[in-house]
Amino acid sequence: MAHERPEQGPGLPLQQERQILRFDGGAWSEVTDVAATEYALTIFVNDQEMATVVCTPEYMEDLVIGFLASEGVIRSMDQVLDIQLSHFRGTARVRTLSTVNFNQEFFNKRYIASCCGKGRQSFYFYNDAHTARLVTDAVEIRPDQIFRLMESMESEAQLWQSTGGVHMASLCTPDQVLLSRTDIGRHNALDKLYGHAFRHGEPMTGKLITFSGRLSSEVLLKCAKIGVGLVLAKSAPTALALQIAEELGITAVGFVRGQGFNVYTHPWRIVR
Repeated sequence: MAHERPEQGPGLPLQQERQILRFDGGAWSEVTDVAATEYALTIFVNDQEMATVVCTPEYMEDLVIGFLASEGVIRSMDQVLDIQLSHFRGTARVRTLSTVNFNQEFFNKRYIASCCGKGRQSFYFYNDAHTARLVTDAVEIRPDQIFRLMESMESEAQLWQSTGGVHMASLCTPDQVLLSRTDIGRHNALDKLYGHAFRHGEPMTGKLITFSGRLSSEVLLKCAKIGVGLVLAKSAPTALALQIAEELGITAVGFVRGQGFNVYTHPWRIVR
């Protein structure tokens, strides 16, 4: 593998300024505001087009690797021969040691899965049903650690704070934030975390994820694919996300704000 590429491509700003008209307190004014950049990146595997992701243009190699790993296209970095990013064309071309199989017909097809033999059914994408897995990691965390981790994540969220238009996710131990990534796509932020960990052989045992937004079903599925058993979020979960968390063994904690939070599933990981 080549050395790790720069965080963002040349000429690809993460945010863009523009003049806007603002109404505040009964008065109009012209001010400068910033908006997060959207960048379309098309991923090819052995010259076969797989997907186009709309993302924030930084850590794109991590994004590609995390995406391919979470979709089960690659199982280890030994499979990857090369990644070529073209910022001008908006493409990422991945070459693998041997042929990898993914069925484009089923890639975005909904699939009804019965999980854990309990007779409950969740709507997954077809590919999710084959790559999401039960998480049994016994990581535990105290309330004071939950608050510190969320504060640490928010203190690093410069693009989030300046634009208000991106999501942020951090990979943590109960004691510290290890890695943080932002993106306009919530799933992309998680893929960037996973891609970095996957490329560097970082084990997921004892790890958790903090997240800046709501806990959707796709966020919970990504956490299951990454292999973390605990996710902390600033906002609310959806009902389907909680059903998936219950079935896949993930402790879902939401509304981490001020000095409070809600534990929705598998509370045994929270020290009381």
